[in-house]
Amino acid sequence: MSKTQQLLPVSQLEDLYTAGAGYDVLRYMTLPELLGTESKTLLYFMGRNLARSLDLQAVEDIYYTFEKMGWGKLELVKEKKKELVFHLMSDSIARRLQASLDIEFYLESGFLAEAIQQLENVECECVEEINSKIMQVEFSVFFTH
Repeated sequence: MSKTQQLLPVSQLEDLYTAGAGYDVLRYMTLPELLGTESKTLLYFMGRNLARSLDLQAVEDIYYTFEKMGWGKLELVKEKKKELVFHLMSDSIARRLQASLDIEFYLESGFLAEAIQQLENVECECVEEINSKIMQVEFSVFFTH
């Protein structure tokens, strides 16, 4: 992000809305094909870059962003000294996980890593684990320094 570019207030996400399958088609079919073998890495860093462009002031802003982006309902479920564990669930997550597409959450993972890094002022990385049995995604954000 350019140093002269202003941060987008999270509240402006309210002005953006798209319904339908178009997002999922772009996200899970078109983007991976376009990005090729580096798709996972590029999506992760796209998520980090997106977090840098938003004015995130509190963890509630992260929850709000996840919901407004159509990513699902995010919830902090465990806090450890060097790790935060979040669960992501929603009807849309369940439908995506049941679809015959190759579903991943690298964009969300990168976003969450950068968002927590901004709020906590400590370097972070995030990994995700999909639990298809209960239709939930678990994100573990690790404080790396």
